[in-house]
Amino acid sequence: MKATVDKTYLFEQMPVKQAVLKQILPSIASQMVVLLYNLADTYFVGMLNDPRQTAAVTVVSFAFTLMTAIANLFGVGGASRIAQSLGKHDPVAAKQISSIAIWFGLAVSVLFSMLFRVLASPVLRICGATEDTYRIAFDYAKWVIIVGGPGTILNVLLSNLVRAEGNALVASVGVSLGGVLNIILDPFFILPQFLNMEAGGAGLATAVSNYAGTIFLLFCIFSKRRTSVLRMDLKHLRRTGTHIGSIMKIGIPSAVQYALTVVAVVALMKFTSGYSTEALAALGIVRKLDLLPLYFAIGTANGMLPLLSYNFASGDRHRRRKVFSFGAKVSLGFSVLCLLCYELFAPALIGLFINDPATIAYGSRFLRIMVVAMPMMSVCYPMIIQFQSMGRVKESLICSIIRKGVIDIPILFLMNMLIPLYGCVMVQPIVDFIAMIVALYFYKKISDEENLKLSDAEHQQTTI
Repeated sequence: MKATVDKTYLFEQMPVKQAVLKQILPSIASQMVVLLYNLADTYFVGMLNDPRQTAAVTVVSFAFTLMTAIANLFGVGGASRIAQSLGKHDPVAAKQISSIAIWFGLAVSVLFSMLFRVLASPVLRICGATEDTYRIAFDYAKWVIIVGGPGTILNVLLSNLVRAEGNALVASVGVSLGGVLNIILDPFFILPQFLNMEAGGAGLATAVSNYAGTIFLLFCIFSKRRTSVLRMDLKHLRRTGTHIGSIMKIGIPSAVQYALTVVAVVALMKFTSGYSTEALAALGIVRKLDLLPLYFAIGTANGMLPLLSYNFASGDRHRRRKVFSFGAKVSLGFSVLCLLCYELFAPALIGLFINDPATIAYGSRFLRIMVVAMPMMSVCYPMIIQFQSMGRVKESLICSIIRKGVIDIPILFLMNMLIPLYGCVMVQPIVDFIAMIVALYFYKKISDEENLKLSDAEHQQTTI
């Protein structure tokens, strides 16, 4: 009972800044650990000083984005619906929703791994694998996707559901545990003085680590059944028809954004691989550094989601707006700090990952161009999450589609023709600027609609 009261206080009465920080700080921390183990893969593989190894890991990087898309389809959708059910004081629905989200996520993750095993060769070659890098790329992908795919997907999905109840710290530990273990295992599996598995060792470390994090989260869910609404009861699958539509309706925009990111990244890697292996390796390193402000924004947005969904369902419009405003400012402030640091120290940052002059030269130029997009991205993510928390599918879907995979592909062709190679990395700042303008337009439109409804309600009450 005390746990339920504490969660209600968090969602309804705790001072807004305190509540937001209580939710977003663990979420951001877990994202930073995920970033560290992504960087660890690149760092330890880069210590081999073989651009082919780094390029191969870059080729497979699409997989993490696609697995996150699957996890978010049921994780973000399920988390939002659980928080909304709690806001309406309907724990029975929350239990049903959590069971459906977990079992569907598991089924789709297994299907994804099996499908990749069948299509590995054409998929990796489409993503930029060459004769020099294909064998290395497959060795890495074998562990990351075929063996480790379900663990990675469930780890992200479960952390979202646990966070929906207000248990942001537990969710953070579940994600961070896998990340810390990955960092510890990487050098032992990758480097020649130990197991000498090279890029394949990085993949094995990732698979083992994500399964460890998933097992921890499952243990927490089962051990807290008396006070938690999270369930894995098969009996709740009988209510799939009632809930699966609303789960996917909210989760689809997030999943689409990540899935289309794969299309955009694959296209970018394909263009870049046509220039040189060093350029492709540099792009892989830059994309890892690019993840710092991106993961911070995602951590902030994910932490805000339960607060936004709960207060939308309970009708506390004023509190919801304050939650969004504070969270968006935190996200924007950090991205501006990253912009300044990356512009000033680009060569040194690239040099941390590889000691190859050509790769460092390419990477420094790429980083200084791509980081311009970060402040705009840091505003877009919280807005998209707010739209999802309100069930505004159209607005969140449009913003998600604009950011990745639709207008950026035509712009990529154009910019590559106008400014070969470097024009490719200019695409993201252009696209994020357009997406930010559209998101701001939707935000103002929704705010105006809410103000009008409130004014009409007050007028009717005055008349009565």
